[in-house]
Amino acid sequence: MSAPHQDDIDDAPEMLDAEDALEEVVDGEGDIAMDSDDDEQEEIILQNDSVAYFDSHKDSVFAIAQHPTQPSLIATGGSEGEGDDAPGKGYVFDTSPVVGRPVLPASYNADPSSQQQKSIELKPLFTIEGHSDSINTLAFTLPNGEYLVSGGLDGRLRTYQLSIDARNKPSFTFVAESQEVPEVNWLAPCPSPKYPNTIALGASDGSVWVYTIDASDSSNPMQIVQSYFLHTAACTAGAWSPDGTFLATVSEDSSLYVWDVWGEAAAKNLVNDNGQTVVSLTGQDQRFGVEGGLYSVAIDPKTSFVAVGGAGGAVKIVGLPRLGSDTQPTSSKQSKAKAKGAEAGSAQGGTILADLQTQSDGIETLSFSARQPLLAAGSVDGSIAVYDTSRRFAVRRHIKAAHDEFSVVKVEFVPAAAAGAGGDGWLLTSCGMDGVVRRWDVRGAAGAAESSLVREWRGHRGDGEGGGVLGFVEGSTGERIVTAGDDGVVLVFEA
Repeated sequence: MSAPHQDDIDDAPEMLDAEDALEEVVDGEGDIAMDSDDDEQEEIILQNDSVAYFDSHKDSVFAIAQHPTQPSLIATGGSEGEGDDAPGKGYVFDTSPVVGRPVLPASYNADPSSQQQKSIELKPLFTIEGHSDSINTLAFTLPNGEYLVSGGLDGRLRTYQLSIDARNKPSFTFVAESQEVPEVNWLAPCPSPKYPNTIALGASDGSVWVYTIDASDSSNPMQIVQSYFLHTAACTAGAWSPDGTFLATVSEDSSLYVWDVWGEAAAKNLVNDNGQTVVSLTGQDQRFGVEGGLYSVAIDPKTSFVAVGGAGGAVKIVGLPRLGSDTQPTSSKQSKAKAKGAEAGSAQGGTILADLQTQSDGIETLSFSARQPLLAAGSVDGSIAVYDTSRRFAVRRHIKAAHDEFSVVKVEFVPAAAAGAGGDGWLLTSCGMDGVVRRWDVRGAAGAAESSLVREWRGHRGDGEGGGVLGFVEGSTGERIVTAGDDGVVLVFEA
């Protein structure tokens, strides 16, 4: 008779007799989860400083615009969903009924069941439709806001005429549509009253277009005034001179062109050889080129020079010609005299006046103060730099942690002093991907951000992806700020 099979016995774990154990450990708490400790769980509380909200959007709000004479009228645009085939959609709503301080919808609170103050939910007055892809730019025409224009990633440019009845109720009527480009990147209304209802756009194919809108011309309500094709990569930003004479555009190819849209410079023999521009600079000029491209542009209030911002924190200042002077413009192929300050720029178009490198990452936004010699630059590194344009563009303030480590999306000097703030051109508003809107007083030469911060407004989810502020409007006084959120919510803040 063979011996019994021992595999089951050998594989069994060896047990220790109770009397041989040195100590018996008693489990009084039951199983404990891994990585657990006795510290209290961090409570996440969403601070909300808004006075109203608009949440009809189903996805990120990419665009926002404010009516120039009826500042309570706000237009916003975005996408109807996260899918690639989601259509673009926008809304117009009125912020004038806002009273008191409401909060976000209950779903946005850490404790949705908690007692809440009654909130005012803003309702749409008009829906912007007809785009097969996201609406990523909006603008009301100047000077009176007669038309609302939407631009989309579908390349469509759609125009609506605004009418206001005797009861001050607005209504919108579709006028016309144009589709000349693959994608519309930006829109900029011409500020000159000599050329009303004129809009410029920059496209993903590098082209630049200028339209004049006239609904009374049924045969051609959207007339193409100019079209330009010198950029060789996407046109990323554009800005008119304050008098509407020039249009400056920049591109991913690191080029800057300042267009003589109305021929006023050509009439005085102040254009480049191409007959279209007063400034023509490209990346082929080693003194001007920015590896990685240019992404922001602004023209100073006196139309003396243009500032461009690009990858790696580069900011360059280029002079513009005076239409009253006989000085010839310069291009990348022409020599440039060394300029010593801002005043040199008013005489020589195309002269590189300054090459600034204060911030460490891309410059997404630029703004000139209308009342002080100041230029502000917002960077992807989360900082804001303020330059003194009257002192050879010396750094007046570098707010290194303006929006912590999150990108600064927009900076804008408050056009007029906010009530009680004593701004007078010193107040700067900014927003970032941290979901916060902040206002700074940049007078003096303080080095710390805390000494510059006047106030901040919270309410968006923040924390970068999916929760930042993608834009804002603040009217002519800065007393009410309306934001476009990556979280799909529009918030109204009182300054």
